[in-house]
Amino acid sequence: MTDALPVIERGTAETHGDRHLLRFTLRLPHPVPRVWAAVASSEGLRGWLAAADPFEPRIGGAITLRWLNTDADGNATVASGTVTAWDVERVAEYTLEGVHGRIRFHLEPPRGEHVLLRFSNELHGDDALRLDCLAGWHNHFEYLVDALDGHRADWSRWTPARWRELRESYGAEDGGKQF
Repeated sequence: MTDALPVIERGTAETHGDRHLLRFTLRLPHPVPRVWAAVASSEGLRGWLAAADPFEPRIGGAITLRWLNTDADGNATVASGTVTAWDVERVAEYTLEGVHGRIRFHLEPPRGEHVLLRFSNELHGDDALRLDCLAGWHNHFEYLVDALDGHRADWSRWTPARWRELRESYGAEDGGKQF
């Protein structure tokens, strides 16, 4: 593949009552096995999202994600759940307890210079949570792009500044909310 720039399309949300379906599409100039490892392995997830321990890569397997960034009070998010879909190098889906709900990574075969990663997150909550999650996922996908380029996130240097910027941006456009 060439050095084509990755693209993180702006996330969108479909809302029905308190149920939100968030979607992102990323075009990544990396081979499928590299992207798959980043979204479907303990080591890969740690580089851009969260520590995954336990992580049992199979349908019905256990997963616990411990986010390595913290809120303003120093609290880290921990979400346990189950692997609910697993198709090697195609689909990894995790259904987590609490606010994160169901998260799904779907890799499509290369299109030209890019692998297409379609991400969805189905969750329940108010509009503030919807905007928080749109900003959070967008911010983490920026870390994913860096991790795929060999620059894992340095969580000791993380601040909420970029997340706040994204949150304000999604709020200004109402997060691409669709009814």
